[in-house]
This record gives sequence, C-alpha cells and structure tokens, in this order.
Amino acid sequence: MKYVGAHVSASGGVENAPLNAMSIGAKAFALFTKNQRQWVAKPLESKSIDAFHANLEKSGILPKHVLPHDSYLINLGHPDADKLAKSREAFIDELERCRILGLDKLNFHPGSHLVKVPKKDPEYRDKLMKAELDCLDVIAESMNRAIEATKDSNVKLVIENTAGQGSNLGYRFEHLAHIIEKVEDKSRVGVCIDTCHTFTGGYDLRTKEAYAETMDTFGKTVGFEYLMGMHINDSKPPLGSRVDRHHSLGQGEIGWDAFRCIMHDDRMDDIPLILETIDESIWAEEIQALYAFIRE
Repeated sequence: MKYVGAHVSASGGVENAPLNAMSIGAKAFALFTKNQRQWVAKPLESKSIDAFHANLEKSGILPKHVLPHDSYLINLGHPDADKLAKSREAFIDELERCRILGLDKLNFHPGSHLVKVPKKDPEYRDKLMKAELDCLDVIAESMNRAIEATKDSNVKLVIENTAGQGSNLGYRFEHLAHIIEKVEDKSRVGVCIDTCHTFTGGYDLRTKEAYAETMDTFGKTVGFEYLMGMHINDSKPPLGSRVDRHHSLGQGEIGWDAFRCIMHDDRMDDIPLILETIDESIWAEEIQALYAFIRE
C-alpha cells in the first residue's frame, strides 16, 4: 500500500503538522521539528509533544509514515572543524527531537565539501575527486558519532540524494553507498530518493524503461533494503543539470510517467512518499492524482 503526503507546515508548533496533513488528505507527511533556518531552538514543550501525539492519532497517520527533515544549516561534511562540530551538535539535537516525538526517521542532505577548484587547474578532476571522497568520509564519521550519541534511540538517519548543486554530495548513488559502507551500525541508516534530485543528478526517469533502469541501478548500487522514503517532485531543470528546482507534478521535465511507475512499484509500499512540489494549493489534487494511478 502507498502512503502519499506532503512536507507540511509546523508553524505555530509541531502539533499542527498532522492537522495540516489531514487537511489535504495525506496518509504521510514531512515536517521540520524546529525552524530549519536557525541553529538554536527551544526544547519541545510537553504540551506540544502531547498535542502532536494526539493529533497524529486523530489523523490516522502512523509514526513510520512521518519523515522529519533536519535544518538546512547542518553540513555533516564541513571542512572547518568548528563549523563541523556545530553541525554535528545540531544534528544530534534533531535526532533527539524526533525520538521525543515518537518518530523513527530523520531525513537529511549528506553535506558539502565547499572546496573551490578552478576548472583550468590541470589537476582539477583529481583535486575534486579527493575533496569529494574526503567529505564523504567525514559525513560517515559524523553519522557514526551521532549514532553513538543516541545509542538508546531507534531513530534512523535517512540520507537524501541531492541534485549535486554547488559542492553538495549525494548526487550519485555511489556517494550514498560509500557513506553507508563506512557507517558502523547499518541498522540505523536509510535512504530517501528525491525524484527531482535523481533526475537533475543525471538519472533518467521519464519513461517506463528509463525508470526501470535507474531503479535497477539504485538497487545494485545502494540496495532497496535501505529505502525508507521518497520525495515526489517534478523538475524545472533538465536531465543532468545538477540544479535543484522542484516543479509541480506533470509540469516539469520529468512528466507523469515516472510518478505512475512509482505508484505501481511494490518496492515503494509502506514508506512515506512526500510531495515537495512548489504549489501547496494543489497538493490535495496531486495526492489524488497519484492514487488514481493505482486504480488504473
């Protein structure tokens, strides 16, 4: 069974997120448990925690179909020691907030190496590859430290593939596999596939055949046993552009066939399928359109 929803607002308190999900007919949702553009947030209050649990039960949405996202400020591969330490501390706090809310996943972007190598440098490719590999190792070490700091928790660290914009890593499935290989406790690791990021990262999804090839590559490189969520987005930029710009379903470069394939793919059962499309006023329509594919 498919569980489709959207990344809904938690404005006014995390307890409002399940209600916002209900209002669009969602069976899953994502949220930020704190302001995603600030480092520090006050601890969750007991009344908000209790209200979140009550509203989640009211919505009928199970905790396993909620996919929280961490702060955009966090960079688990930061090359600066002080900023890396700050990111690691904030990430552990995010994991703890999920645990307190009774949620078992935290979705995050892997990190960025921030190294600038001029393309005219004769060693451009070698230096860039080294920066990427070094950063991937730092990301894995950050995850190991976070897992150790939360060893009494069952919250899984769900790595999201990226578009590869700037120096962001995770745009190749090999990046995800490298990180997972270096993480010691693999029971605490998962992956979220973002369709826009996948497409602009260079993996085609536009036809049934292209979708099958890309998912086969993911299965062989990473493994579907790690798939714990998806972000369902069309793309404004073209294939392989490495630019992160989402679009409403069917209105971008990917088109409807990819999303039809997802809804017919048993490997996407029982995980949160989350819209992050650009027009929240049509999220309810997009959710219904996705479910309509199942009835075809």
